[in-house]
Amino acid sequence: MSAAGETRETILVEDVSKFYGDVLGVNHVSLALAPGVTSLVGPNGAGKTTLLNLLVGLVRPTSGRVRVCGLTPDDPERLFRLVGYCTQFDAFPRRATGFGFVRDWLRLHGLGAGEARRLAEEALGRVGLTEAAGRKVAAYSKGMRQRLRLAQALSHHPRVLVLDEPLNGLDPMARSETMALFEALGREGMHVLVSSHILHEVDRVSDRVVLLSGGYVVAEGRIAGVREEVTEHPMQILVRCSRPGLLASRAFALDHVVEAKLLKEGRAVLVRTRDASAFYRALNRIALEDDLEIDAVAPADDDVHSLYRYLIGSEGENQ
Repeated sequence: MSAAGETRETILVEDVSKFYGDVLGVNHVSLALAPGVTSLVGPNGAGKTTLLNLLVGLVRPTSGRVRVCGLTPDDPERLFRLVGYCTQFDAFPRRATGFGFVRDWLRLHGLGAGEARRLAEEALGRVGLTEAAGRKVAAYSKGMRQRLRLAQALSHHPRVLVLDEPLNGLDPMARSETMALFEALGREGMHVLVSSHILHEVDRVSDRVVLLSGGYVVAEGRIAGVREEVTEHPMQILVRCSRPGLLASRAFALDHVVEAKLLKEGRAVLVRTRDASAFYRALNRIALEDDLEIDAVAPADDDVHSLYRYLIGSEGENQ
């Protein structure tokens, strides 16, 4: 990858490798990430945390180059003015309150007392901790501590938010609210990099995914685009219609369709095809010729979990 396309809004990882002695962290990783929500997914040991730590300068590459919005990790003071980092590890000062923890972090950033108070209150409100702000962190649940770390990372209005497993420990309502916050931040033009195993949720909010395995990037891009490149696994398309038996017989006659399965529930047909575009065109023709009422058409495997399974294999299915 050339640096020619680099801008001050780009996160650039150029042919980066990181070894811990003889142990591989990541190997020959090249990425150019625009603002929005980027999700890193992969089995344990895939290299997700190493890649995030390289971006914030906690580890240095064995070879290659990292630049975050025009800055290198060799300039940590400037870098952490534009980066917010949320580690997956739990560690807080004893007897600290939620508000005090975030406020003191902002004072360490060099902000005055009034501004630190205002931003701390704002950040705690964004993660739903306003009512608990005056309580000691030692009394927080695991999910509340996770949200407090997110508030700290957000509090100084960074341009880049780096989040290592930020959904761990959150109940379903808090997860939904947190993912909505990620979406909103991405729409505001922030870089939001999320490492997570909760595949169906990161799928919903990601502008792009980076699939990692064994320290290598095995796929990267928008989910639909990546799925289209997995040509050895035919696309699965679910069609709900008025006469599923007729559609199954017509679909099976198409040379690019490898399977057309009737489903008992909901008058549906599951089609597996090597050419999704050709199937969609044929479906329009069949609907017109046979007066077929189409209720719904949707890809059945155009998601992160399916890509995980296809590209990484069985080890990813348990993540």
